Amino acid sequence: MKRMLILAAALFAVGCSSAGPFVTNVSSDGNGVVLVEKAMLQYNSLLGTVSVKDRSTSMVRVAR
Repeated sequence: MKRMLILAAALFAVGCSSAGPFVTNVSSDGNGVVLVEKAMLQYNSLLGTVSVKDRSTSMVRVAR
């Protein structure tokens, strides 16, 4: 049983990796505020898929 748990933990650790956060979009609201969107990427090597997680948006006021 202990070997099965170790094997399952090893497969889980090797199967997924995360990178980021990366800036995914920058836009203006037209009123002097820049919207910056960020997200983390997760790669699952067992399934060969890439997914996006932990999205966030920050507002930055630009002074004139």
